[in-house]
Amino acid sequence: MIRAFFVEFVFPLLLFLFVRSILRNFLRGGRAPQRTQRFPQTEPTVSAGGELKKDPVCGTYVSTAASVTGTVRGETVHFCSKECRDKYLAA
Repeated sequence: MIRAFFVEFVFPLLLFLFVRSILRNFLRGGRAPQRTQRFPQTEPTVSAGGELKKDPVCGTYVSTAASVTGTVRGETVHFCSKECRDKYLAA
């Protein structure tokens, strides 16, 4: 029973996959597929560590070095984005 399973299913499947990979490689000209990178990897512009402040609009904690700031009643408030700053200042 197990032998029949291997002879009728596993070996034909392996043979098919092997032939397919050889044909793909042959039709591609033997070169590796070109992979395009959607997002370029860049080094972070903000140093790790530092003080975190909580955005009063959405509650996200953001580094003081990377935050968008706004001054409200003489106090500097840190925001995660310009949109949050504008919502806070509009209210």
